[in-house]
Amino acid sequence: MAEKEVGISREKAKGFSIPKSDNRSIVIIGMLFFIFGFITWLNSVLIPYLKIACELSNVQAYLVAFSFYISYFVMAIPSAWILKKVGFKRGMSLGLLVMAVGAVLFIPAAFSRTFSLFLLGLFVQGTGLAVLQTAANPYITILGPIESAAKRISVMGVCNKFAGAVAPIVLGAIALKNVDTLVALLQTMSEIQKIEQLNALALRVVWPYVIIAFVLLSLAFGVYKSGLPEIDDANVEDENFGAENTQKTSIWQFPQLILGTLAMFLYVGVEVLAGDSVISYGASQGIALSSAKFFATVTLVSMIVGYLIGIVLIPKYISQKMALAVSALLGLFFTIMALISHGFVSVLCISLLGLANALVYPAIWPLAIDGLGRYTKIGSSFLIMAIAGGAIIPVIYGFLADSFSPRGAYMIALPAYLFILAYALFYKKIKP
Repeated sequence: MAEKEVGISREKAKGFSIPKSDNRSIVIIGMLFFIFGFITWLNSVLIPYLKIACELSNVQAYLVAFSFYISYFVMAIPSAWILKKVGFKRGMSLGLLVMAVGAVLFIPAAFSRTFSLFLLGLFVQGTGLAVLQTAANPYITILGPIESAAKRISVMGVCNKFAGAVAPIVLGAIALKNVDTLVALLQTMSEIQKIEQLNALALRVVWPYVIIAFVLLSLAFGVYKSGLPEIDDANVEDENFGAENTQKTSIWQFPQLILGTLAMFLYVGVEVLAGDSVISYGASQGIALSSAKFFATVTLVSMIVGYLIGIVLIPKYISQKMALAVSALLGLFFTIMALISHGFVSVLCISLLGLANALVYPAIWPLAIDGLGRYTKIGSSFLIMAIAGGAIIPVIYGFLADSFSPRGAYMIALPAYLFILAYALFYKKIKP
């Protein structure tokens, strides 16, 4: 069997190159990363949309993010077990199928205008996405030369965030069409008229999610039938295995991982907060929802700009630690500016957190697992579980927004960026 179809050692991987025919594999994985971004960033529209359609408070609306991202915490370790049983390619196909089931659940949720059913659909979508990402992230790393993995990951990141930039515009044009006028009219309607209008509003997402389910099912079949090579990563050795940490007896003996996991938790929380709250925040600042939906796109476009800057600068001009520190400082700057300004400027500063957030994930991941050796896989599971920060922090923001104000609630981002900054600055002292 060809070497690309079996496990490859670290030494062999360094000399391993993808044949031209396997560029198709990169294209297929790029399409999957596009799907990650599209499905994930639909939440930025769903939060204000469901807040109106299901008559929710801020904290209830941010259960959208909670239901979606908590699945990463629940499914991180089971996903690894599933992939061990079925392999990467079948695992990716299975993840797409599960996501399609979650999309289908939106249909009865919309017809009954049942918020809990919407949340179930989001959780199922997140579950499928957790399986898909657990497969696709290491797959794109292994599928080709180790030394060029960072470039492939960056390209995947651009695919992901480009989809995220498009998603709120597409769904927003349907779900939030003329919604500002509707909100004003609801105040003057009888209870029966109000229910009729809200039911009609809820039905707006039926056809979009029928199409999404069909696309996901088609992709699942396409991936299953594709020529993607099945790579066994069980034999991909870590260069530190048996050398740097033979004396370690527990994963808890790696402070760079434990603190890095917390940094990842906080980062994902503020990244999701910036993308998912900005439309609602724009509305709270007097900007029409029909216009505010574009701020989510600005957030994702600024992340793409950040990725491109990272591709150019790292590691030729700045280190990963420096990139992480600069990102945290930018996050602090834009958060403070959002807190002390008002209206368009304040909302734009929240959108520009996308620029600050872009390089945090690529920087934290290698720093956190550096030197783990035989504990690398379980350490990676810790970092996948940390994506649950996207479930917790937005809900806390919603509670603070209800209790104080939507603008003042962004104070929650300050300690998050301060911790990330400290992790970058004191990393040499943290790592044993």
